[in-house]
Amino acid sequence: MTTVQMNADVYRSLSIIAEDSDLMKRAMIYLRKLARQKQQDDATMTKEEFFSMIDKRMENYEKGEYVSFSSPEEMHRYLETL
Repeated sequence: MTTVQMNADVYRSLSIIAEDSDLMKRAMIYLRKLARQKQQDDATMTKEEFFSMIDKRMENYEKGEYVSFSSPEEMHRYLETL
């Protein structure tokens, strides 16, 4: 099945359930779940990327380029600003 055929099938199915708000809510929840999974898949990195990131962070730490916190509350305040 081609992408065009799949798109047509999805829209055809949506048009069938569009008048039933309960079915539309269930479809919306499922589609959001699929989108989150796709975003998480895109966020994964290779082993090489991971170790490269660690090496860079260690270099920054050795240069004194890091953030530290004196309490969990201070860390939470910092994270809320991001």
